[in-house]
Amino acid sequence: MTPSSLAVRQDRLEPGDKSQPRLNDADTIAKEIVEKLTYSIGKTTGAARLHDWLEATTLVVRDRIIDNWFNSTIETRRSQAKRVCYLSMEFLIGRLLRDAISNLGLTDPIREALARYDVELDLVELLEPDAALGNGGLGRLAACFMESMASTGVPGYGYGIRYVHGFFRQEIVDSAQVELPETWLKHGNPWEFERRESSYEIGFGGKVTSIEENGRTRFVWRPAERVLAVAYDTPAVGWRGNHVNTLRLWSAQSLDPILLDAFNAGDHIGALLESNKAEAITRVLYPADSHQAGQELRLRQEFFFSSASLQDIIRHHLAQYDDLTNLADKVAIQLNDTHPAVSVAELMRLLVDVHGMEWDAAWTITRATFSYTNHTLLPEALETWPIHLFERLLPRQMQIIYQINAGVLREATQGQGFDDRTISAISLIDEGNGRRVRMGQLAFVGSHAVNGVSALHTELMKQTVFHDLHRLYPSRIENKTNGVTPRRWLHQANPGLSKLLDETIGPGFRDNIEEIAKLDAHADDAAFQERFAAVKRENKERLATLVQERLAITLDPGAMFDIQVKRIHEYKRQLLNILETVALYEQIRSLPHLDWTPRVKIFAGKAAPSYVQAKEIIHLAGDVARVVNSDPTVRGLLKVVFIPNYNVSLAEIIMPAADLSEQISTAGLEASGTGNMKFALNGALTIGTLDGANVEMLEHIGEDNIFIFGLKADEVARMRAEGHGGQAVINSQPLLRSAIDSISAGVFSQGDPGRYANLMNSIRDRDWWMIAADFRAYWDKQRQLDVLWKDRGAWNRVAARNTARMSWFSSDRSIREYARDIWKAGPGAR
Repeated sequence: MTPSSLAVRQDRLEPGDKSQPRLNDADTIAKEIVEKLTYSIGKTTGAARLHDWLEATTLVVRDRIIDNWFNSTIETRRSQAKRVCYLSMEFLIGRLLRDAISNLGLTDPIREALARYDVELDLVELLEPDAALGNGGLGRLAACFMESMASTGVPGYGYGIRYVHGFFRQEIVDSAQVELPETWLKHGNPWEFERRESSYEIGFGGKVTSIEENGRTRFVWRPAERVLAVAYDTPAVGWRGNHVNTLRLWSAQSLDPILLDAFNAGDHIGALLESNKAEAITRVLYPADSHQAGQELRLRQEFFFSSASLQDIIRHHLAQYDDLTNLADKVAIQLNDTHPAVSVAELMRLLVDVHGMEWDAAWTITRATFSYTNHTLLPEALETWPIHLFERLLPRQMQIIYQINAGVLREATQGQGFDDRTISAISLIDEGNGRRVRMGQLAFVGSHAVNGVSALHTELMKQTVFHDLHRLYPSRIENKTNGVTPRRWLHQANPGLSKLLDETIGPGFRDNIEEIAKLDAHADDAAFQERFAAVKRENKERLATLVQERLAITLDPGAMFDIQVKRIHEYKRQLLNILETVALYEQIRSLPHLDWTPRVKIFAGKAAPSYVQAKEIIHLAGDVARVVNSDPTVRGLLKVVFIPNYNVSLAEIIMPAADLSEQISTAGLEASGTGNMKFALNGALTIGTLDGANVEMLEHIGEDNIFIFGLKADEVARMRAEGHGGQAVINSQPLLRSAIDSISAGVFSQGDPGRYANLMNSIRDRDWWMIAADFRAYWDKQRQLDVLWKDRGAWNRVAARNTARMSWFSSDRSIREYARDIWKAGPGAR
């Protein structure tokens, strides 16, 4: 029996006799852990180390997941339910053990079972590596969505790449970022299952020929290079474990691991070149694309996982239905950003060239199957690829894109008011920038629905990056505001607050996050405020301990923890925060007699390796921290910390410890944000611009409980159009001028005045990110928060109301909206 026929038979399995449910008491679990330790790991309890207990515990938990995993898969097939396939370059899933234990309700029995052998569950959980499968918000959103799909009963498959090293491990050396390989797979991954039967050939290069068959022309792509995509499956567990979905990640392998002739001829290195070239595809997330080799590798990655996923989707569908004409009725494919946009061309190739479908029928199915989430208004982040590179690597897909483009432009020319400029803007081919393929446009025209991720972002999409496509397809864009899963970001990350909520409003919020609104009635109660503040204090002490252990910096948990953690980017304006820090430092030194509010400024985040300005911002943050923290005149009033290697596990400690959340992006540029939601859910106050989901947070939390400052998106656009520069503003603001002059003079760079010349000149000359323009408003709002901090009852009341009013920002709500409006899938779908 061939692997493909075996896979078909497996796809058609019906449920048989269900096994007896497993017991979840501590006695049973303890026995099972020891059995795994003995027979799967080969250790006695006396010889076992913490990493052995981690693996044994993981295997015991995994066994319980598998039972529900099989049942969920079988039920989806039996009911012929529509499946949602979520294609994403990133799935920032973090550690899985605590997530699974919590969702299955096993925390207490597992803790007790391990304690019998003097093993602490908390220490075991800390040993699990973070899965290095993402960079920031995009990947964490995908992970939240996978968990919420399972929790809400939406049959889902996540498709991505099994990066060997993923995004880099960040270290800070002499205040500067250093990139090192992330080694999360070094000791294997007990959560995953290799699926050798789900392997597909992926082609690159070669040539396209045509064949005349039965009066029609059929195109045949003969790739010059082939690699193998092999599937690895990880179960995605929903709340209470009632439904389990699948995260399928692709690993690249060469068809022949070694060129034996070359090896035998003595070319031992050259014999491995093809193998290394294939495996490089899934080696590292986001290879630097500042050079041609990096660009080519990125495009290879995107096509590799897109083609493998589509081949897999079609195989599953045909195994159950024997017909592709109903593909859109049974499968919804969500493109998470432009990275998988090549899927539009690849699905057309598979339908037309491989399965013999007519072009028009295939195009109807393709558009009905795909939907696309846009995550950015930055034109440079809407991927484009040089035509010569695309044509060389993917010649047939390039032909298809040209054909799709011809059809779209025909529609446009038949419309009213579409002149040459508009036609050029709509085209999938950018003719004015070295001839490039516009992947955002390809995803847009190939989807039946295109969504933004916050109300403001969606409206700005219509006005800016997709203005002309919106005119052509006016009903295609809709909004789906992001959300975060409360299971990880409240129940697990903040057990102290969760316990307080249990005691105050009852445990119903764990199953229905909307019940957290009951907390609002307790926000004015002084006794509750004290208990709420005590939980925050414990979380701050935990973070302070981590900082002390990692950085040897002592933090005062009684100070305001003012935190900005996210990817480092100019538009996110960490630089604005640093300038305010420098200005505050100088004011405290000059006016030490004033009643200053003690603050700890905490930064974390990674800069893309080739993003020079972002790396300079990290360097400046570290330099400022070095000077401020060693100055005795501000001791006890101001500390600055940059915590290296920001990841999900670190975020789970930082979010609950924050007093103040910095969401200060240049208005009109942050699509949504999800860190803003996690912070507020955990009782942090937000200082931010009217950008992304901050706008909707303002509506739900109330203007008295969020601290908004600065220019609005339309004002930013107008000032840019008017040629705004920063120098005049700097001259009129002594605080800002002094901060910039100090940095420029080398005060924070050990006497090197040129180190930050580019950063400071970018504010003086252009101020594109409106740092100078927003500085005074930002400074004034920070001082308003200083005053509020001194009234601890008022601060705690506002913090509690933030937690109480964040239920709408659950990813469960987001997924239900996607399922109802875009996917037509999940419970209640017709």
